[in-house]
Formats: sequence, C-alpha cells, structure tokens
Amino acid sequence: MLVFFDLPVKTKQERSVATKFHNFLLKDGYYMLQYSIYARTCNGTDAVEKHRKRLNAAKPDNGSVRLLVITEKQYQTIEILVGNYAPHDAPFEFEQLTLF
Repeated sequence: MLVFFDLPVKTKQERSVATKFHNFLLKDGYYMLQYSIYARTCNGTDAVEKHRKRLNAAKPDNGSVRLLVITEKQYQTIEILVGNYAPHDAPFEFEQLTLF
C-alpha cells in the first residue's frame, strides 16, 4: 500500500492534524519512502481491506490523501532515478508459514 498525502500546515491546528496523521501512519506500520509518501506491506487482500478501513478512519478532513495498492512484484520494479538506495528500498522477502 502506498499512501500519498498533501495536508495544509499554515495554522497551528492544521500542523497538529498533519502531525497526528503522520504519527498514525508510523504507528500503523507504514514507513516513509519520501516526504509525504508512505508504504506498508500487507499479506493478502484481507489485510489491505483492514488497513484501508483504518486509513479512512484516521484521514484528516482537509487536504489530499491518496491510496495506491500494488503487488510486491510491481513494487520491485521501482527505479530510483536520483538519489541513493536506502535499506528499506531492498526487495521485500516474506516467508509463508503454514500452521496445522
């Protein structure tokens, strides 16, 4: 899941709302790809729907918040055109566990 947002921060109240949303993303397991772009890995469509609902509940009333759901394979094709790779840019590796 990729979350893109642009929130107003001109007043003290707007900054507070933006900070609250930013903190929600971090606590919910997102990590920052770039300023105002956060990513989170989900295992399956059920997890995506769960986090989509959580995101909708936490979204601010003003500004712009967008969600893009992509597969792990699609994410791995990302190209960094300017800048350096960061540790979180490495391809994800997940193990599927089967419990009996």
